[in-house]
Amino acid sequence: MIITCALCKKVYDIPEERLRLQGSSVAFYCQACGNLIEIKLPGKGADGPPPKDSLVSGDALKKRILMTVEDLPPMPQVAQKARQVIANERSSFRDLARIIETDQAIATRVLKMANSSYYGLVSKVTSIQHAAALLGMKTLNDLLIFACAGTLLEQELLGYGLMTGDLWKHSLATAGCARSLAAKKRPHITDDAFTTGLIHDCGKIILDPYIAERHDRFMAFLEPEGTSFLDAEKELLGFDHAEIASEVCRKWHIPENMTLAIQAHHKPSLAGGDELAHIVHAADAIALMTGIGSGIDGMKYEIDVAVMESLELNSNEIGLHMASALEFVEEALELY
Repeated sequence: MIITCALCKKVYDIPEERLRLQGSSVAFYCQACGNLIEIKLPGKGADGPPPKDSLVSGDALKKRILMTVEDLPPMPQVAQKARQVIANERSSFRDLARIIETDQAIATRVLKMANSSYYGLVSKVTSIQHAAALLGMKTLNDLLIFACAGTLLEQELLGYGLMTGDLWKHSLATAGCARSLAAKKRPHITDDAFTTGLIHDCGKIILDPYIAERHDRFMAFLEPEGTSFLDAEKELLGFDHAEIASEVCRKWHIPENMTLAIQAHHKPSLAGGDELAHIVHAADAIALMTGIGSGIDGMKYEIDVAVMESLELNSNEIGLHMASALEFVEEALELY
């Protein structure tokens, strides 16, 4: 069914089977302008949006949400295949180029970044294989991750109070901080820490429209001091963005160690002492301390005491990692 926003004319093509789950009407906020779009479904009963008490939660909502996963850009599949190619010593530049070129939009963005002044290449890069030869497979993979993640994370999320680019900046800060933490504390997982930090909040993209349609409930829940957005998600939806992100990562075939770290990035105890989970948790909290792209739920999370002890972190080190994260965001935005 084609639905058009009355204000900005953005067009939504929503599958009929998904509409059938909505009851007598569809109500959601336009991702482009924030306008509330309300559509009565033919032959479904009374006019108007469903009453707030009828909004589903828990397993029923999770089932509905997971149906939308296929609508997301194919970032993880392309990036994961590229990781597999790079890990294989027999792989060539051509093998990596072939993977990236399966998505022309991503390939175009990679080439644009490869030709940026950041790398200072004398000659213009004309193909992915050419970029691999000049920059190396590792650098090209970093560009691929940037291109894919940016496509996914740069959008506006009204439910979370995040403007266009806010989630992207926070994700960059987390990724940069995770890499610097890992390089100092656990060098063997530096690459995994960077990639996991970059996509750790992908669950927010999925939950945002469901939070937007429950905006008043969320604001009322957050009024008492000491409550967090994570608490509100659990109470009003039945699960939080980290939990739904882990479900999505498994559908995307993200490695289990990275999926576990994403699931536990607010509650590292769920990971049973996993090193990557500890690093991503700390990096996320430190990134939030910088104030970059924090949104409604920023500044309410602290680093778990057990993680502080595990990584041997102190206030001076946290300050250094904050500075490192800020510097990385500036560099990354210039490149991107």
